[in-house]
Amino acid sequence: MASQQASATVPADEPPKVAFWNDPAKRGYAFQFVLFLIVAFLVYEATSNAIDNLTKQKIASGFGFLNVTAGFDIGQRLIEYSNTSTYGRAFVVGLLNTLLVASIGIVLATFLGFIVGIARLSRNWLVQKIATVYVELIRNTPLLLQLLFWYNAVLKALPEVRNSAALPGGAFLNNRGLFMPDPSFGSSFQYVTYVFLLGCIAFFFYSRWAKRRQDATGQQARSLPVAIGLILVLPLAVYFLAGQPLTLTYPNLGRFNIQGGLQIFPEFVALVVGLVIYTAAFIAEVVRAGIQAVSKGQTEAAYALGLRPGPTLDLVVIPQAMRVIIPPLTSQYLNLTKNSSLAVAIGYPDLVQVFTGTVLNQTGQAVEVIAITMLVYLTISLSTSLFMNWYNSRKALVER
Repeated sequence: MASQQASATVPADEPPKVAFWNDPAKRGYAFQFVLFLIVAFLVYEATSNAIDNLTKQKIASGFGFLNVTAGFDIGQRLIEYSNTSTYGRAFVVGLLNTLLVASIGIVLATFLGFIVGIARLSRNWLVQKIATVYVELIRNTPLLLQLLFWYNAVLKALPEVRNSAALPGGAFLNNRGLFMPDPSFGSSFQYVTYVFLLGCIAFFFYSRWAKRRQDATGQQARSLPVAIGLILVLPLAVYFLAGQPLTLTYPNLGRFNIQGGLQIFPEFVALVVGLVIYTAAFIAEVVRAGIQAVSKGQTEAAYALGLRPGPTLDLVVIPQAMRVIIPPLTSQYLNLTKNSSLAVAIGYPDLVQVFTGTVLNQTGQAVEVIAITMLVYLTISLSTSLFMNWYNSRKALVER
């Protein structure tokens, strides 16, 4: 009778009680809470230590230093800048120099990497071996060493100013860089720019229409003559109708210096060349792997339809290989942008050299300068990844 009453008071389906340390969910919450306290403590201690050190050195924290006069010059700049400009202006100059190198480097490295990657699979023995030697040599050599080679061994070995090499078109080449005619645009040149942009937009929509037509009917539209007409011929016609609103200021060679003209600094050339050649070697391997990922049956089917090797690669193999190429290609773009910070080794005024170097040394605002620099590189990397992820989604295989 007593056993029956005991069984009636305890439900049969009640789960057994588990100790706190034996419950994985509760134990996980406890460990995360402890880890949060540790991280918060470390952040607090680091912040307090930084504030104490800044106070002892009589350095005011904050971003007010960006409005203080910089007092130093920057050789290469895309916007107006002088030694009376502010540290904030110097930051913008360094940022633009970094973006210039990164954008040019990404375009050229992609072009060269695709060529070398395709050459790695060439049936020509000599072409294939040259591409292999290039890839293996460049990939296994430190980038910093390559930058120093291009700057010190190649560009610094050029003749001095008095012995400058005269190039066609009124340009001069020496160890201070390449001096080219400096273009000056008139007020009516804006119409040429507008027509050029409209031509690019019109060709973009024409290309989309041609692709839809080819998908629907199989008929190909001639894109090259349309591109030449919209992007080249039409702006040239407007240029001559506007009275040729473009004048060139040629450099004048003196005994010890060159006056006038547009100067392309050797530091810029060495950095771009080094980054392009180094990154292109990795992109070549990405392209080679992407092409080899496409089934050989696709190539054989294209040959059976009468396509030649060139159109087969362009219309059949590469479009399918891009689905494999794009994800690792994004990583190479990010690496190129971040590797541009090695410009400080050859004196190119990028963001790190100008802002994290000169500005930090003059102001002592280490926390603010490093934080801004890290935020800039983070923003550039995330923006690049966002764009490449969007492009990858456009190229992804759509399942039916």
